[in-house]
Amino acid sequence: QVQLVESGGGLVQAGGSLRLSCAASGRTFSSYAVGWFRQAPGKERAFISAISGSGGSTDYADSVKGRFTISRDNAKNTVYLQMNSLKPEDTAVYYCAARQGVTRYSADEYAYWGRGAQVTVSS
Repeated sequence: QVQLVESGGGLVQAGGSLRLSCAASGRTFSSYAVGWFRQAPGKERAFISAISGSGGSTDYADSVKGRFTISRDNAKNTVYLQMNSLKPEDTAVYYCAARQGVTRYSADEYAYWGRGAQVTVSS
């Protein structure tokens, strides 16, 4: 099993930056793909980004491409989401999730989830 804990959320002005971290337990973290999702009030959970176990493959939603960067440090069992040029519409609870195997876009295909981190972007 994998346990995930997000950190790094907070309040930032539009145009600012935040870096989210997703710390994982487990000795085989490198065999897990990790995705970031977000959920705004009244909306469904949406795919943001994902990274393969090795870190060699990444995917992004069109809404964040060019502004967000996903990375991982398997020695530290941690995945990061660097968020730049933040917009008010980026306001949401951000979740990291893990699955064995390759990355997927659907939240239903991720077995392990963190509790989420609130990101609020003021205009």
